[in-house]
Amino acid sequence: MENKDPYLWKQAKERVGFKMHLRSYVIVNIGLWLIWAFTTGFRYGFDFNGAGFPWPLFASLGWGIGLASHYFSVYMRQDERSMIEREYEKLRK
Repeated sequence: MENKDPYLWKQAKERVGFKMHLRSYVIVNIGLWLIWAFTTGFRYGFDFNGAGFPWPLFASLGWGIGLASHYFSVYMRQDERSMIEREYEKLRK
């Protein structure tokens, strides 16, 4: 087995972790929305007021915020190495 760059290995693990999180989010939310549609939604004509209120919305929004946070922490963050290098360059000047 070849030597792996620990930094790249960590990044790869974080990206796989996000993809697994996204997969769980999609599967669970599809299930919740189907449960709502077949138990309440079809019965009340998808009326979002009263008894037909889409309760899975709370799970989708709440979990979606966490998923967005996970995405930004994995894909949009500036890695520590480049931040340190930038600070070092500023100090040298």
